[in-house]
Amino acid sequence: MSGRAGRGGWTPPWRWRRRSDWAAQPPTWREARPAVIADALERASARPSGNWFVVGSSRGVRAGGGPYGRTVGGVEVVLWRSDAGELRAGPGVCPHLGAPLRDSRVVCGTLVCHWHGLALNGAPFAGWAPYPVHDDGVLVWVRLDAVGGEEPSERPLVPVRPAAATGVDVVFTAAGRCEPQDVVANRLDPWHGAWFHPYSFLDLTVIRSPLGDDGDGGNGGNGAGYRNYASDAADVFAVDVSFRVTDRLVVPVRAEFTAPGPRTVVMRITEGEGATSVVETHATPLTRAGDAAPRTAVTEAIVAASGRRGFAVARAAAPVLRPLMRRTVGRLWHDDLAYAERRWALRRAGRFPG
Repeated sequence: MSGRAGRGGWTPPWRWRRRSDWAAQPPTWREARPAVIADALERASARPSGNWFVVGSSRGVRAGGGPYGRTVGGVEVVLWRSDAGELRAGPGVCPHLGAPLRDSRVVCGTLVCHWHGLALNGAPFAGWAPYPVHDDGVLVWVRLDAVGGEEPSERPLVPVRPAAATGVDVVFTAAGRCEPQDVVANRLDPWHGAWFHPYSFLDLTVIRSPLGDDGDGGNGGNGAGYRNYASDAADVFAVDVSFRVTDRLVVPVRAEFTAPGPRTVVMRITEGEGATSVVETHATPLTRAGDAAPRTAVTEAIVAASGRRGFAVARAAAPVLRPLMRRTVGRLWHDDLAYAERRWALRRAGRFPG
């Protein structure tokens, strides 16, 4: 793939493909072994998060704008920016009489409660204490030690991304009735891509995956074989896949999926058009652990990059491209949340096959 792109002269990023027949593609159910996915999920769940949770996009909390509210693990959180653009965060319940601070106003960088005018500048006040918060330039994170229950860390583990000046980023958020593990399990099942999302993916082959606990080291029909990686960094799912542009026009790439934390899965394009681009999927619990009707927010950040000279045009057109990109991601997550919700429902009923 990289060899084709490296030949002299300009090469188009796309390829023409014969019309595809969904039912004629090779089945992937033998390779998508429950043990492989379950083991990868277990390893991801054991990795530390430092109690950091993604709560939204950096653009969603604007200087000069109103407050931004999110519930994380049953805890109401409010975020806003000072006049200088510094991020503030804390409990979303007014310490006076319990007003929802997400509905209040920001005046000259100070959060002013709309019930009785209590003003909060981000410092501790009358039983209200700020939460640690981090803005990585694309996403906003908040640290909730009581929800995470882990050893806290000073900063969240932010995946490596293309440099801000070289990429186009977009953030999509949705919510479903499931737990974070169900969202992560969806992403640790790359085999479903071309079957479940034929409008977006074609010719998907998993060329590398970790070893399941059943000890079967067979090649799963892909000729690559399963390997048991000793380090978290090598706990990788690698795929060759074509992104569908039209019915016959596709963009082939190689991508790797990793789970650096218990609520995060990162897909990175390693070869082909857009190499170094990343798609981060972050699952944030909205309800308390063990809730009978759990809700989880999915925040997906796409940071697209390209070495092509014409990509500068895409960066300039980012405000126009973002809604289109968000619509495409939304279609995928309409289906993937159904996958996650179905998984949760079966687990709850004790009937999940895995």
